[in-house]
Amino acid sequence: MRLATFNILHGRSPVDDRVDVDRFAAAVRSLDADVLALQEVDRNQPRSANADLTAVAAQVMGAEEHRFVAALAGSPGATWMAATGEEQPDAAGYGIALVSRVPVLSWEVVRLGSPPTRVPMWFRGSRVPELVRDEPRVAVAARVETARGPLTVVNTHLSFVGWWGRRQLQTVMRSVEATDPLVLVGDLNMGLARARRVTGLRTLVQAPTFPAHRPTEQLDHVLVRGDVGVVEAVSVRALPLSDHCAVAVDLA
Repeated sequence: MRLATFNILHGRSPVDDRVDVDRFAAAVRSLDADVLALQEVDRNQPRSANADLTAVAAQVMGAEEHRFVAALAGSPGATWMAATGEEQPDAAGYGIALVSRVPVLSWEVVRLGSPPTRVPMWFRGSRVPELVRDEPRVAVAARVETARGPLTVVNTHLSFVGWWGRRQLQTVMRSVEATDPLVLVGDLNMGLARARRVTGLRTLVQAPTFPAHRPTEQLDHVLVRGDVGVVEAVSVRALPLSDHCAVAVDLA
């Protein structure tokens, strides 16, 4: 079974600054994943041709099981609010997704929220910090049926604010504390040592994933607990979209 995680930058290529849905579909096809976790996913957004990118990925993969979970309702950078899960199925949203070729026994959503206030962040070239507002975050878990038995796969995209991202990750771990075996994937916006320390999980991937054109740090992770099978292959590669590399792990 191939597990993959990919922060897709809502399908945009930093090279030409465009979202090409066909290019996104080709990238998903090239991953050939059985379970695919996506972050920074658009649904019905003008900047991505009003496409449902989760549905596009599911169609390309031939996957009947898929779930888009909005962190934001509305359009990022314009009029938006924290999503509640009560939005209409075709409402404009932005969040994460899990797509699975293997049967899903159950789904669970964990809403993580955003920092209570604007927080100071230092950006390259700036002498003073800038107050920024981070967006709400979310995690989605699927209990999938495999030849080895049920396996829980959790996908999340955490805050870039370090202390808040740590609290979000602790919340995710509390939600699955009795779950075994477990795979946690996604853009955690933290390095490997910190991710392992906060979760207590072991890693299947140790390689830089960001920025995609010349990776220097690992933000995208595949962390596990329990018997998830034997690792046959690991792939970390840049695709023709996004500023993150896609990460894939083959499990026997």
